[in-house]
Amino acid sequence: MTEVAPTAADVRTALAAVADPADAVHLRRFFKTGPGEYGEGDVFIGARVPATRTVAKRFAALPLGEIDELLDSEVHEHRLAALVILNARFARAAKPRTLDTDGQAAMVRLYLDAVYRGRVNNWDLVDVSAENVIGPWLLDRPRDLLFELARADSIWERRVALLTTFAFIKAGDATTTFALCEQLLSDRRDLIQKAVGWMLREVGKRIDRALLTGFLDDHAAAMGRTALSYATEHLEPAERAAYRAR
Repeated sequence: MTEVAPTAADVRTALAAVADPADAVHLRRFFKTGPGEYGEGDVFIGARVPATRTVAKRFAALPLGEIDELLDSEVHEHRLAALVILNARFARAAKPRTLDTDGQAAMVRLYLDAVYRGRVNNWDLVDVSAENVIGPWLLDRPRDLLFELARADSIWERRVALLTTFAFIKAGDATTTFALCEQLLSDRRDLIQKAVGWMLREVGKRIDRALLTGFLDDHAAAMGRTALSYATEHLEPAERAAYRAR
């Protein structure tokens, strides 16, 4: 008997079963969905992240077309589940024994299409996916795409560019992170400031503290307070104060 492939409708039903209306109220506040806020109009059903990840794990075999359908949902948790499933599929396709570059390319196209359509449109959606899909794909490829994303009007495309470089940092490469941070140094949007500072901090933690302080020596005076605060978080108090005083 042929096994029936799971569908987007199956995932939606499973998420509805773990949703709580009281949590939906909290999540709408937490992700700033009010008028004029960065998540304005986003819809939540009240499925917490651990529960959403558990559901996503159950539907690891969800076909790409069904993942794309979930990404088109107005419900935030549907899109989050879709991205968690996509991460896992990409990781399986990238394993040496099952290396499938055609499959990876299809997933990258699907992901970027969702980004351009504004479906990866909150910080948690960006942060859970960019380094896990675009990051590994670009490790040994040209990275012009990231600089194009960093020039976009959309704050989410700019954040995707920055967060993608987390994968490079983990591989010991800070060059693209530094170049993008320089490009976005004057961007004072809070979620970009935080991303710039976060990625710089990770360079210092994971690669070389001297690389971080070298960047700060050159750019601290031009950085926003939020980015500088994040970037210097793990430095000694006196050193942190000196950079912030600039």
